[in-house]
Amino acid sequence: MDIILPVAGLGSRLRPQTWNKPKPLVSLAGKPILEHVIDRVMPLRPNRLVFITGYLGDQIEEWATRRYDMPLAFVEQPVMRGQSDAILKTREIVTGDALILFPDMLFETDWSVIGETDADAVMFTKEVEDPSALGVAVVEEGRITRLVEKPREPISNLAVIGIYYVREMPRLFAAMDEQLRRRIALKNEYFIADALQIMIDEGAKVVAAPVTEWEDCGTVETLIASNRWALDRMAPQNRQRPGSIVVEPSVIAEDAIVERAIIGPYASIASGAVVRDAIVRDAILESNANVAGALVERSVIGRRAKVRGQANSLNIGDDGAVEL
Repeated sequence: MDIILPVAGLGSRLRPQTWNKPKPLVSLAGKPILEHVIDRVMPLRPNRLVFITGYLGDQIEEWATRRYDMPLAFVEQPVMRGQSDAILKTREIVTGDALILFPDMLFETDWSVIGETDADAVMFTKEVEDPSALGVAVVEEGRITRLVEKPREPISNLAVIGIYYVREMPRLFAAMDEQLRRRIALKNEYFIADALQIMIDEGAKVVAAPVTEWEDCGTVETLIASNRWALDRMAPQNRQRPGSIVVEPSVIAEDAIVERAIIGPYASIASGAVVRDAIVRDAILESNANVAGALVERSVIGRRAKVRGQANSLNIGDDGAVEL
């Protein structure tokens, strides 16, 4: 099985963190979002990881090549035309079955359905109160019969969260070709749900499988909430620092400098970060961020950014500086 990871998006909802780095490389709970996602699919023992890159894609290629000792492939989506357009870029690489994941979320699920089902495709879903910003699935007699992207009317509360297993990728590629031929798009973007609907209309068996947990990472607020969620599920680090207090759950990179500080709860301190005479809680400090003499909470501090003085809730991008 190949794993397809569309990572070409601009991440505009996560500005300013994504001006200088792609959204999947924004960190939480000690590592990039993308690494959390890949960790969850490694039990499937994939043949290859296939990355669809675009904006700042060189950073993802450099990171993945350094991080993973396994077959990797990279294709580029130079123009943002939606999900189906992106996935079609993998046609020359992926010829069998594949798991497609949009890595802007954390999740927990049971993958056994992939080996047990006779379906042509499996869509992983979660019941939500308001699915209006997502795709939804209508299930009848155990099969998905209808898919609607960002419905105006509440036809279902079963949200499609961005994980799809397809038994024969050439069949999905053919449906995407038909989708583009018919120009089935929403605001000039081609969504995978419409291609899967074409497969369903042609007789394909598509079923839903649940995820037990699902945490969005698309905005600063949900990123901080997902950081809390992930830290709650990690084993205690027990990395106390002399002269400082570390309140679990928190994670501090081994080479981070922490002096006369209170860290946590729910603090994620990345490699090279420096915290002196400060309190950091419910916050994410990216690599080489520097905080001194400040209270920082409910915040994301970008790479190499500096905070000085009395602060509170901040969202500072890479290389920013704030003095208060």
